[in-house]
Amino acid sequence: MKEPKTLQEAMVYFADKQNAHDFLVSLRWSEGVACPHCGASEHWFIKTRLIWRCKACNKQFSVKAGTIFEDSALGLDKWLCAIWMIANAKNGISSYEIARALGITQKSAWFVLHRIRLAMQEGSIEKLSGDVEADETYVGGRAENMHEWKRLASGVQGRGTVGKAIVFGVLQRNTKEQNSKVRVGVVQNLERMLRLALISTLTP
Repeated sequence: MKEPKTLQEAMVYFADKQNAHDFLVSLRWSEGVACPHCGASEHWFIKTRLIWRCKACNKQFSVKAGTIFEDSALGLDKWLCAIWMIANAKNGISSYEIARALGITQKSAWFVLHRIRLAMQEGSIEKLSGDVEADETYVGGRAENMHEWKRLASGVQGRGTVGKAIVFGVLQRNTKEQNSKVRVGVVQNLERMLRLALISTLTP
């Protein structure tokens, strides 16, 4: 069967564990499988369990290791169908719709939805791990340097954060096994972004 074009085809296609596994491998490691722990490309593949053992660090890993799918009780069939639904929903989609379509609880659907949205925003399904630090800064001109009409329009009255852009950053510290990772962006709502950053490092 060719790669799915509709939700019904996606559900049938990804119901096959091998199809779901091979599809995710091709997306994540288009240039060859690499150990998520040390980055080595030499490994053994254990076909019966769909996992690899790294020849360099001797650790086992699956295609889900170090991604938004890791430590989730949901199978790849549910995750990949959810990604298909979210990516193809022109007017957005709710966790209730995902729950009904995939036959999972609304709580699980909410978790899946926010992890996938965060991954799409960052352009990667890999998640941060280990020691992770988050911080923000506010960027914008000083209120006293603005014209009066600009201060009134933006609501800026003093030297505070009102009216300034919020730049939010997350840092994963360098370890023996992984290099440092930094993700930075302008956000509209700091409280919401902090929740999403926490979601990206937690298990469901």
